[in-house]
Amino acid sequence: MAKAIFLPVKALAFNYLIDAGPLVALLDGSDHWHRWSSSTLTALDEPRLATTETALAEACHLLSFRRSAVQAIIEMVSAGVMIPIPTLAQESQRVGQLLKKYPHMDMGDATLVVLSEHYPRARLLTIDRRDFTVYRRKDGTAVPCIMPPI
Repeated sequence: MAKAIFLPVKALAFNYLIDAGPLVALLDGSDHWHRWSSSTLTALDEPRLATTETALAEACHLLSFRRSAVQAIIEMVSAGVMIPIPTLAQESQRVGQLLKKYPHMDMGDATLVVLSEHYPRARLLTIDRRDFTVYRRKDGTAVPCIMPPI
């Protein structure tokens, strides 16, 4: 089977990646981080967000009690506002390395670290400060993140 290839950065560059947490918070008005997520996403200078299919699945699972929120995610993807990238299928070996290195890491976070390795200038929107201050990309650098204030 031929290995799928990420689109070159010049062909499809992203300024921002998004984790499941801010997406859930945006679509669930009762979430603790709703206000931060809403104001941060509104202030972005880029209309497109990249994420992984794994992170999207996590967000949909967390929002499964709100069918309208899951539908909103589908509409964002359909409108091209959110671009899901099938990172696990393309980089399963690297995802496995990260999961082995960080035993507390979940697969969604691992796929986002890998996506960050492919789009190193993009900043990740996440509420997961505890983990993303620890994780490192293959080159040893931290994933550049936008997080709520402490």
